[in-house]
Amino acid sequence: MPNLPLIEDNADPRIAAVYETLKAGGHKGFPNLYRLIGNSPEMLKAWTGLAWPLRNAATTPRALRELMILRGAQMMGAEYEWVHHVPMARAAGVSQGQIDAIGEWRHSIHFDEKEKIALRLAEEITEGPGASADAMADARRHFSDAEVVELVLTSAFYACVGRMLHSLDVPLEK
Repeated sequence: MPNLPLIEDNADPRIAAVYETLKAGGHKGFPNLYRLIGNSPEMLKAWTGLAWPLRNAATTPRALRELMILRGAQMMGAEYEWVHHVPMARAAGVSQGQIDAIGEWRHSIHFDEKEKIALRLAEEITEGPGASADAMADARRHFSDAEVVELVLTSAFYACVGRMLHSLDVPLEK
């Protein structure tokens, strides 16, 4: 049971603009996370204003970012985030072997050097307080400054997602 009411009607003016944008983009349904954040319409606009470009406008490979998201979700026990992002990861080219081995990425043959660097960032950022100097130096050797920003922001944002999911007790869609 969520800690706030779910906005059920997609025509509700508090969420209508975000819903229409999702629908126009080919999405089916409206995520419960958005239904809860929609209790504060300006925060929903701000949330999607960051989440959607992170997902769709970044220059780093989507598969790499999805690996980071999945590792963070796994670490936080964020089932909702995991369930939503596994299909996105698969669509981006993440293999089932990578998904299955993500908790043991350090010793897995399923991840290349860049993926391991990104997964280290994801772990350190999710655990907090942030990525270590060593992890950042490693990232800067393999990624441009802009790409490092994208990777750090992806991990930080999705750690926020997990904390929102837990705090609001967001239920999976039926």
